[in-house]
Amino acid sequence: MKKVLTICLASTLVLFTSCQNNAAKKVTNAATTTSNPATTSTPAGSTAKTSGTPAFTFDKTSHDFGTINEGDKVTTTFSFTNTGDADLIIVDARGSCGCTVPQYPKNTPIAPGETGSIVVSFDSSNKPGIQQKSVTLSANTATGREMLRIKSNVTPDAVKQQQREAQAKARQQN
Repeated sequence: MKKVLTICLASTLVLFTSCQNNAAKKVTNAATTTSNPATTSTPAGSTAKTSGTPAFTFDKTSHDFGTINEGDKVTTTFSFTNTGDADLIIVDARGSCGCTVPQYPKNTPIAPGETGSIVVSFDSSNKPGIQQKSVTLSANTATGREMLRIKSNVTPDAVKQQQREAQAKARQQN
């Protein structure tokens, strides 16, 4: 019985060891065979330049609406310039919740040097207190994602606040 157990244990050990070595070789081979055609080698002392990469430069990346009343719908515009050297394409823009809605030039090429804008709307209905929301942009930049932020202090509606307090009190009693 000991002999069978020892053989099974040794076989398992050999199997795992051989799988690890093979996986390491695959990772090493993939790293050495994959090259980035956009990167050029440069002499010592100079910097490498990646060509064909678009880049966002925003006039601002955050906006504070200040104090607003519950139920107000406010908007702000984030202007940007493509400071890269290839067409910029925004594939997607998503708000962190349904109350934050971005309008953007979807899948529209923006040439280097051109400007564009992203309009972000915030609906403060049922959002009393300090609110911090974000919009995530997916684009063909080097990082692939950019983040815009908005914030506000929403003054609660008196009637809705009383209703919320009554509901909270009813939940505590149950």
